[in-house]
Amino acid sequence: MIHTIEQAHSAELGITGVVFQPLKTYPDDRGFFREIIRDTDPYFASSFGQWSHSKMGKKTVKAWHFHHRQTDWWYCGVGAILTVLYDMREESPTYQRKMEFKMGDSELDSEALCAVIKIPPGVAHGLKVLSDPVHLFYVTSHLYDPQDEGRIPFNSPAIPHSWGGEGDWITSERDRMHHTPPYVRELITSAR
Repeated sequence: MIHTIEQAHSAELGITGVVFQPLKTYPDDRGFFREIIRDTDPYFASSFGQWSHSKMGKKTVKAWHFHHRQTDWWYCGVGAILTVLYDMREESPTYQRKMEFKMGDSELDSEALCAVIKIPPGVAHGLKVLSDPVHLFYVTSHLYDPQDEGRIPFNSPAIPHSWGGEGDWITSERDRMHHTPPYVRELITSAR
């Protein structure tokens, strides 16, 4: 399990192309202000396709999703999630590496990272909701394309991960199916 941004970016634990951007929070008597993404941020140097919001309840598992064209930037603004990434890119120096870390409100979970996570094409991603409710905000580099929404069943042995207590998890039918995008996957163009 990754507990710090430094660990996430280390050669031993990180995944090529996955970037963690720590966020600054400016609290005051009313609450806080936090910038999430600027179009000038180096980790966001890409096209903008869509901004989405997912509200989920405790015990939800959403996995495994991957894309051949799309890059995702995730931010957990309310609650806490366990995020798991798995590098499926055969040309990657981190091929078949798995990363696990918590994201979200560090006041709710002291191990949760307050960061935006960049997930490149070819990296499978999934999450387990740890609190109720959770709000995940994510930007994508392309408009939603159901053909580019690759899926591997959440409990598939193809990815070495167990969400634990499978009978207790809330999943959708889509998270029990397999789909490979028909597009050529974007290849790695640079290291980290």
